[in-house]
Order: sequence, then C-alpha cells, then structure tokens
Amino acid sequence: MSAPAPLPRGEATPGALDAAWLLVFACWLVAALATLGALFFSEVMELPPCVLCWYQRIAMFPLVILLPMGLFPFDPRVVRYALPLVLAGWGISVFQVLLVAGVIPEAIRPCTKGVPCSEVQIEWLGFVNIPLLSFLAFTTMAALLAAAHFRSKR
Repeated sequence: MSAPAPLPRGEATPGALDAAWLLVFACWLVAALATLGALFFSEVMELPPCVLCWYQRIAMFPLVILLPMGLFPFDPRVVRYALPLVLAGWGISVFQVLLVAGVIPEAIRPCTKGVPCSEVQIEWLGFVNIPLLSFLAFTTMAALLAAAHFRSKR
C-alpha cells in the first residue's frame, strides 16, 4: 500500500473540517441564545434597550442568519464574514461593561436620551448584568470563530 497523497497546501483534513464545523455551530448556538435573551428582556420583560444595547443587537442579530449559511454546506470562509460583526459587538460590550463599572467617566457617556447606558436593570448574584452577559457572549463567539479558523487551516 502506498501512503495517501498529501493535501494541497492550505487545505484542511476532513477531521479538522468537522471540528471547525462544530465550532461554528457552537458559535451559532451562542448567537441564537443571546438573540433570544435580548428579545426576551425587551419584549417579555419590557426592559427598554439603551443605545449601546441597540448597537450590540445590530452586531448580534445578523449572526443568527449568517452562521447557518456558512454551515450548510460548510464554508470555512464564514469566519471572515462573521468575525467583524463579533469584534464590533465585543468592542461595544467592553465599553458598556466599563461604563457600568464606573471606569469610564461621566462625561463620555453616549446615552443622553432614553435609557441610560450605565443603568443596571437586572443583576444576578450581585454582579451578573445584561452588559456582562453580552460581553461574555461576544467573547465566547470570538474565541469559537478564531478556533474554527485555525482548525480549518489544518
């Protein structure tokens, strides 16, 4: 028996593609859960979103549609399209977490009308609030997409 032919440079093995698919699927699950959570807070609990929350929604909601488009059939390039949205949402969520924590001074507050962006509407366990949940979702998705990118390169 002869050894299998080497893959062309830059092509992934089937096992690596399966792992990358699972990582992108997990990213979609996080995006879907975050979207459902955001809609639950605003529509069921009737908590009005602040301006920064709207910007984070603008980054999150399209991922629920974009990620499955790259899963069926699997296209490793979906990371290229999803990661900019994730990083934009992550940056906004970091800003809001720092705003809520009081690290960012009062003068820089972006929400001048409507719901204040530094207002804590829900707090679980004394520290888990909506901006922190958003930050964790975007951080998890960025890590999953980065891992999927590197897996698909194997």
